[in-house]
Amino acid sequence: MADRPFIIVGGGGHARVVASTLQEIGKTILGFTDPDPKVYLGQGIEHLGSDAILADYAPSSVLLTVGVGSSQDTTLRTQLFSELRSKEFDLPSIVHTSAFVASEASVSSGAQIMAGAVIQPGTTVSENVIVNTNASVDHDCEIGPHTHVAPGATISGEVTLGNRVHVGAGASVIQGVHIGARSVVGAGAVVIDDVPPESVVVGIPAVQK
Repeated sequence: MADRPFIIVGGGGHARVVASTLQEIGKTILGFTDPDPKVYLGQGIEHLGSDAILADYAPSSVLLTVGVGSSQDTTLRTQLFSELRSKEFDLPSIVHTSAFVASEASVSSGAQIMAGAVIQPGTTVSENVIVNTNASVDHDCEIGPHTHVAPGATISGEVTLGNRVHVGAGASVIQGVHIGARSVVGAGAVVIDDVPPESVVVGIPAVQK
């Protein structure tokens, strides 16, 4: 698996960060897909065409990673990951060389652990999660599938983030808090109480909008 080249599915800003991470860890990038022919990732990475071009590749010949990020709404990223998995493509986790992932932590397929991120012991990072630049997830946390912990966010110990949660840039979640599925924590918020599913919380301390 390690010798197969990567295709990044989706262009844009997050895809550029993914590409940089893959290059930093010594992976070969075959190219990227995006429906917009004007999208340009730079770094010498070829635009292969729309996602339809993936039909030309046997799942055993390439590795895929999702280049679409999320800003509050994780729907598109979730749909892409699920569709690619259903076609039997492999989407391994990627971890930047400057990130720290404790040996007692687990990181599932499709997860992306970016530069400077920290994952402490006992934490489970589920599939297709983004732990973005300089974000920190402390001990014994559960990070649900398709969740995005944005740059600079701090997740204290024993926190549970449900499926498809978005924790905004620079937000903090104190120890033991549970944030329900599909909730959004606004940038810079400080969460001190549990958050029900499908909620939006902002401010210091965070309150529901």
